[in-house]
Amino acid sequence: MITLPSGARVLLASQPVDFRKGAHALAALAAEVLSADPFSGVVLVFRAKRADRIKIVLWDGSGLVLIAKQLEGGAFRWPPVVDGAVRLTPVEFAALFDGIDWTRVQSAKRIPTPSVPA
Repeated sequence: MITLPSGARVLLASQPVDFRKGAHALAALAAEVLSADPFSGVVLVFRAKRADRIKIVLWDGSGLVLIAKQLEGGAFRWPPVVDGAVRLTPVEFAALFDGIDWTRVQSAKRIPTPSVPA
């Protein structure tokens, strides 16, 4: 289980990528195709042609981290294959990483900050 801070930005690349690519090649792909800065702390999630494998790339402040996961006997739930990226909340990402249908997960609603009456 990977836990992300509540304010983390998660970008899910909807196009399948060549899974022979490593962390630096995926970071370059994110910069070129997704217009995302891979060194800004954004969590980048990539899929294989078969929806049973994902690779996650993130910058931890000292280097690129590459995480790979393959589901046994199942597939990750992906949005339709189109150009670009889909932004996920940390809660949706946790569901995706666990192999759960992330489209059915809802984040906690933001509670407005109280203000002093004028």
